Amino acid sequence: MKKSVVAVTSAMLIVGGSLAGYADAGQAAEPKVLRMNMNSNPPTVDPGIAEDSTSGAVTRAIFEGLTRVGKDGKIHEAAAESYTISADGKTYTFKIRPSKWSNGDPVTAHDFEYAWKRALNPETASNYAYQLYYLKGAEAYNQGNGKAEEVGVKAIDATTLAVELTAPAPFFTELTTFYTYYPVNKKVVEANARWALDPKTIVGNGPFQIETWKPQHQMILAKNQNYWDKGNVKLDKIHFSMIEDELVELTMFRNGDLDWAGAPLSQIPLDLELDLGSPPILNTQAIAGTYFYRFNTKQAPFNNVKIRKAFAYALDRQGLIEAMWMNVLPATGYVPSSMGLKAEGYFKDNDIETAKQLLQEGMKEAGISKLPPITISYNTSQSHKKIAEVIQYQWKNNLGVEVKLENTEWKKFLEDVHQSKYQISRFGWLADFNDPINFLEMFKDKDGGNNDTGWENPQYKELLNQSAKEQDPQKRKAILAKAEQILMDEMPIMPIYYYSQNWLQSKKVDGVVMDGLGMIDFKYADIKP
Repeated sequence: MKKSVVAVTSAMLIVGGSLAGYADAGQAAEPKVLRMNMNSNPPTVDPGIAEDSTSGAVTRAIFEGLTRVGKDGKIHEAAAESYTISADGKTYTFKIRPSKWSNGDPVTAHDFEYAWKRALNPETASNYAYQLYYLKGAEAYNQGNGKAEEVGVKAIDATTLAVELTAPAPFFTELTTFYTYYPVNKKVVEANARWALDPKTIVGNGPFQIETWKPQHQMILAKNQNYWDKGNVKLDKIHFSMIEDELVELTMFRNGDLDWAGAPLSQIPLDLELDLGSPPILNTQAIAGTYFYRFNTKQAPFNNVKIRKAFAYALDRQGLIEAMWMNVLPATGYVPSSMGLKAEGYFKDNDIETAKQLLQEGMKEAGISKLPPITISYNTSQSHKKIAEVIQYQWKNNLGVEVKLENTEWKKFLEDVHQSKYQISRFGWLADFNDPINFLEMFKDKDGGNNDTGWENPQYKELLNQSAKEQDPQKRKAILAKAEQILMDEMPIMPIYYYSQNWLQSKKVDGVVMDGLGMIDFKYADIKP
C-alpha cells in the first residue's frame, strides 16, 4: 500500500440546516473514548474468515500482521521486527518481535504458519484464501490438489518465519498488512469453533481488544495492555453503535453523541443538503475502489451476455451521481482509473440505443419474448436503497423493464449472494493492495473467493497467470488490460462508480489513519481536549 494518505475538504455544493458547532460539543472525556457508528454488525472478527470492510476494520484493530501501514502511509514492520528478501525476490524471512497475545501467550512464527494454512484449508471455506495464492503450493492446497506441508510458509523456530512465493511479488509486504495474513492463536482457535464470536474467547495481538459485543446494538474496544507498542496507543476505548439508519447516525453526530459519522463504516445520506459552517468538517477522500452490480450468470436471463450488456449500457451513471449528490466518478471499467489500465473505460455510459439493440438480440438468442421478473438485491442501507431506486427508474425508462428491489441485513445478504440466491446484487470492492490484480483475480475462478457470479473464462484465467510471471511493468500492465477487456466484453459485473469516502469528523479527533485504499486504522487515534 506504499502510497500517502490524501484527505481534502469536499467541494460539494452545500446548503440547508447548519452543523456548525456540533463537532465541538463538550470536552474530551477521561478516559479517552472515540465514539463511532458501524452501519452493520460485523459477521466475524476471525482474520481467516473476515471478508467485508466492517469485519476488516475491527479485525485490524484487534490483530496485527507482520507489517502495518503507518501514519505516513508507508509500510512498517509490526509483528515482525525485521525481514530480508532473497535476490530472486521469491523468499522472505521474517524475524518475529517479542510480543504477547491479549491473553498473555507469546506470539510466535508458528502462529503465522498455522493461521495461513488454516485459511487455505478447504474446510475453513475462506473466501479470501486466494489472497494467499502468492505462496508456493497455496492454490493447490486450497483447491484440494496439494498438501499443507507443501505450502511455502514455515516457522523455522519461534521467532523465524520463512516464506517462499511462486513468483516475485513486489507488493508482498503490502499483502502482509491485510487481515487474511494475520496470525491466530492455535490453542484458542482449536478449543472453540465459535471463538471469534464471543469477547470472552477472542484473543488478538493488536492495539485493542473487544470488551463488549452486543450484536446489532454495540461493540466496545479497549486498549490491549499486552500490545507490544501500547505506548503509541492513545485511546482507552472505542465505542461503536450499530445503527442502520444514516439519518439517525447524522442526528447523533449533530447532538454530540458521536465523534465521527460516515465512511468507512457507514455513509452520509447521499442526497442530504448540508451547511457545514466555516471551516467545514466534511472530509472527502478518493480511494481505490469500485461500486458495481453483479449478475447471476447461472440463471436466465443473465446467462446471456447480450442481456447483461444491455442492462449495463442502459445505465446513466453520470445522471445517477448527480441525482445522489455524490462526489465520485462514473465507472466504465472495473479497475479504478487511478491504477492506470484503461482510464477512458471500455464502453460508453448511457448508450441507450445500443442497449435496446442488445436486449432484443439477447432475448431472441434466449428464445423469449418477455423478460422474467427482475430483482435487485442489496444490503440494508439508505444509500444502497436510493441508488437502486434510481437504477430501477432508469431501466424502466430506458428499457421498459420492470424491476423489484429487495433488501436484507448484511450477514444474510452475504449468505444469499454466496449461495447464488439473487439475480442482480450490489457490491463494492476496495483494494487490499495497490495493484490491478487485486481486482481482477476475484473473477478468475467461478467457484473461488468473492466471485459469486458463476462466470469463468479460460483466456481470462490464462492472462492472469501470465501476468504473475511477467517482470516488465509495462508488459504486465498490457496483459492485465487485455484481461479487463474480456471481463467488460462479457459483463458478469456492471461497474457503476469509483469510490470516494465522505465523513464528518469532530475537531477533537486526531490521528485516525485513512489510507488511499479506504482502510481505517485506530492505532494512532487520539481525542484532543
